[in-house]
Amino acid sequence: MEKKIALIRGDYASPEFVAQAVRVLDRIAEKYGHTFTYTEVDMGGAAIDKYGEPLPEAELAKCLASDSVLLGSVGGPKWDDVAADKRPERGLLGLRSGMKLFSNNRPSKVWPQLAEASPLKSSIVEKGIDFVVIRELTGGIYFGEHKTETVTAADGASEQAATDVMYYTEHEIERIGRVGFETAMKRRKKLCSVDKANVLDTSKLWRKVMHRLAEEYPEVEYSDMLVDNCAMQICKDPSQFDVLVTENMFGDILSDEASEIVGSIGMACSSSLGETTCGVYEPIHGSAPDIAGEDKVNPIATILSAAMMLRYSFDMAAEADAIEQAVNAVLDDGLRTADIMSEGCTLVGCKAMGDAILAKL
Repeated sequence: MEKKIALIRGDYASPEFVAQAVRVLDRIAEKYGHTFTYTEVDMGGAAIDKYGEPLPEAELAKCLASDSVLLGSVGGPKWDDVAADKRPERGLLGLRSGMKLFSNNRPSKVWPQLAEASPLKSSIVEKGIDFVVIRELTGGIYFGEHKTETVTAADGASEQAATDVMYYTEHEIERIGRVGFETAMKRRKKLCSVDKANVLDTSKLWRKVMHRLAEEYPEVEYSDMLVDNCAMQICKDPSQFDVLVTENMFGDILSDEASEIVGSIGMACSSSLGETTCGVYEPIHGSAPDIAGEDKVNPIATILSAAMMLRYSFDMAAEADAIEQAVNAVLDDGLRTADIMSEGCTLVGCKAMGDAILAKL
């Protein structure tokens, strides 16, 4: 098969771990007789430096013309002082909305070799951690109106006031809810919808739509949970969860928490999809500016994101399995980057971890 991949290398340490994922994809192409061609795309800080904006229309067009996008991590302190609408993160929002990617899938699964790296008690980890957060990606407070204005306080003095609007329609809730139910049907048939329905009108509507959808999926064990309770339960007993579905901001926060309980955010991959198979695949961690250029970053999350791309966008299940098995074998060998290092293991850098995974392939 021939596939076109838009490649966003990202900022700071990001090009280091993206390079290892590309090496793995090239090995897969060689082994299975595929052809992967890459189109370089500037986004985030790199695009700001080059074009003055985080995602120019021409760069977005390259992504839309591809079969999928492999994305590194963008942003960092270099661009902290740019205007809010020009920050690197705005490129992410523009990419998601431009490609109509409304569904973000973030698996949280503990690798047995890294069980000791989890901050949770061993008695909790031993019960098993294997769930998925399905996050709505193009609505909610991140895409609502943002406004800062000067108002008059009760004492007559002037002060600043800010407003961020959380907005959802029924059809937005229904389409992400259906992704949640369909994902649950392919797993253990258990779905928990996370909201704040005791306070927010958007969550009351969310719960109403989810209950209506639940009637279409009688085989799925359905439940509602308030977001603050869910944050606690992820730490207290993550084994209770199979699929979590929630809105944009809640999903952003909960999925980061879920990634850390499995040992390191450096292992956390993700996919973002819409109505087609053309999606964006990326690690959920940042660009690691503190260790950029030191060959210390963990490339596994990006490599596993590439495996997700093969599985979900290219229908290459065997190839995705091969990558995941190679990662598992390297962990069995005791090789660890600094973020997952433990006593008795061998510390390796980013490139050496890539080398080891290639050797297993």
